Amino acid sequence: MICGMTSTTAPAKPITSPATAALRSLSIPGPAGRLEAVVNEGAPHSRFAALICHPHPLGGGNMQNKVVYYAMKALNDPQWGLGWPVLRFNFRGTGLSHGVHDGHAEIGDVLAALDWLENEYRLPLVLVGFSFGAAMALSACCSPVHTPKNVRALALLGLPTQVPGFEYRYPHLHACTIPKLFLSGADDQFDPNSQLASLAASAPEPKRLVLLPRADHFFTGQLEPMQTALAGWLKEQLQ
Repeated sequence: MICGMTSTTAPAKPITSPATAALRSLSIPGPAGRLEAVVNEGAPHSRFAALICHPHPLGGGNMQNKVVYYAMKALNDPQWGLGWPVLRFNFRGTGLSHGVHDGHAEIGDVLAALDWLENEYRLPLVLVGFSFGAAMALSACCSPVHTPKNVRALALLGLPTQVPGFEYRYPHLHACTIPKLFLSGADDQFDPNSQLASLAASAPEPKRLVLLPRADHFFTGQLEPMQTALAGWLKEQLQ
């Protein structure tokens, strides 16, 4: 289930400014061992805390992925009007995270990260995933086996529907009543024939589908419009 074979990475040490929240490195307990993670601390009295899941590790995906980094900035940087604490982590077998890539068991990594985030901040949670991370986030939130109770919104960036040799299935989506944002590029190469539109149409409300013009799977040249759509939907949904 490889999605994002040419994943790009943001700078490991981004330029900071007085408005940039503190960055804290840590490890969290996961079902296959410790998970490498970082937290961008939020503003005082934040109303929510967020988790962002990275794209496929076999395609080079990790928590420093450029789309993941820009999504974090939209949720964490005060200029976007949210200022939340944001957790990013490496899936099992990626970076310093323990374990071996599985392709499905990473759902347990998402749940472990959500548990850590809830215990650390005692706030309602927002879950964001990009590509493979979006698929794992959706499964973690919408499977009847899991269903975390404190996730108030689910943003799916570049949710894949089909990659060479594999077609993604989301059988539990029809019963997923968490507010959902489907945000992809109109030219996403892993969404042939606009299958995402049909998938989103099958999901229950509340939901929104946003297809950014001239954007591919990686939002190349369209990262700021992605941030605008993501932050705008969250402010509207969680006001």
